[in-house]
Amino acid sequence: MNEKRLLIAGTRSGVGKTTISLGIMAALSRRGYQVQPYKVGPDYIDPGFHTLFTGNNSYNLDSYFLGCDGVKELYSNSSAGADISIIEGVMGLFDGKGKTGVSSTAEIARILQTPLVLLIDAQKMAQSAAALIYGYKNYDPGLNLKGVIFNNIASERHYALIKEAVVEKMPELEILGYLPRQKGLELPERHLGLVPIHESGELKFFIKQLIQLIEKQLDLDKLIKLSADCRKIKVNKHRLYSQEREFNVKIGIAYDQAFNFYYQYNLDLLAKLGAELIYFSPMQDKKLPDLDGIYLGGGFPESFLEELAANQDMKDDIREKAQAGMPLYAECGGLMYLSQEIIDFKGNAYQMLGLIPGKVEMQGSLQEMGYVELTTLNSNLILNSNEKARGHVFHYSRLNNLTSGVKKTYRLSDGRLEGYSPTNNLLASYVHLHFASNPGIASNFLRRALLYKK
Repeated sequence: MNEKRLLIAGTRSGVGKTTISLGIMAALSRRGYQVQPYKVGPDYIDPGFHTLFTGNNSYNLDSYFLGCDGVKELYSNSSAGADISIIEGVMGLFDGKGKTGVSSTAEIARILQTPLVLLIDAQKMAQSAAALIYGYKNYDPGLNLKGVIFNNIASERHYALIKEAVVEKMPELEILGYLPRQKGLELPERHLGLVPIHESGELKFFIKQLIQLIEKQLDLDKLIKLSADCRKIKVNKHRLYSQEREFNVKIGIAYDQAFNFYYQYNLDLLAKLGAELIYFSPMQDKKLPDLDGIYLGGGFPESFLEELAANQDMKDDIREKAQAGMPLYAECGGLMYLSQEIIDFKGNAYQMLGLIPGKVEMQGSLQEMGYVELTTLNSNLILNSNEKARGHVFHYSRLNNLTSGVKKTYRLSDGRLEGYSPTNNLLASYVHLHFASNPGIASNFLRRALLYKK
């Protein structure tokens, strides 16, 4: 396991964590380092960029899903072949779930005893930046805050003023450099956050520009040196990767521009249990490959409604397989695709599969966001009755006109009923489940796939 790791934290959301984390990952990769990327929290989009920039699958470090021991185990397992791990934080350094800051950047830094670099948006600030950094450093002196990077610096004089103030008050902190204020070097955004990697046609140019800027403006040698100030992580419990290969089945993973939100651990666990993962495109492929089950993840189907609706052959094939008993598990965007139709932001309707007897309508505002814990009301495709699991929801659509009698199989932590199961082999939900919260999800699903195969 590598002992070089660094966590890029921010004072708040929107200070440039993703851009600078990606730049560091890409620049180190260009130097020949095997960079293992991570994202704190439940985000599904940033890890896709991490993977694109480094060539290595990015993992979510989230104590709400994994627990403290699980964070250590997942990190230790996934970082084994890397030269250095770069962890992108979430929101502000201390922001997490509830008053205790569960799954905050600070909590993950404590669990993994990882050195922190704090990113400051210094626009319209001078010596006050030093006071801000001093507050973050002393709010929790137990954190290993080692360095600082400034973003949105107006000039060399601006940088010198801030740097002098920080060095005077906190000489032990390393000043790693700055990024100048500029336009044209931003990842495109949309209503769910950063545009998925498949839609970013100009990313190659962006990456080249970003690497040049990072190499010019940041002291990467000093950053690498800071990353070595780590203790070896001791894993107390081995739970996440203890499964044996039990199921010789083929599972189709919907993966294209419309569907690409998956927690990497979920896919790892399916493969660990023996599943052969076969990727297919609901947008472009005309029929399914030879499969024993289907996993339809989330994404942005609302941005590709014409293409999805026009691919009648694929819709027919999935519908026929599901009606013949093939197990089909769908999350968020996958749920939308299985509905009767999706009505876009302009009121246009597009026909989908009709396996979920309801209509999905896009809304002008966020409908739901945050962590959820669910309890099963009855046995279903992935869980037995009265079991618990955890996940995350983030969507701008609403499922309406659901036919009465469709079984709802989840009770969420806020009391709402969810988890739509019109047949025993189909389950769809807005919840993005993290399988580490209940590894039985994967084995139950694969068991059903094996029964279908036989």
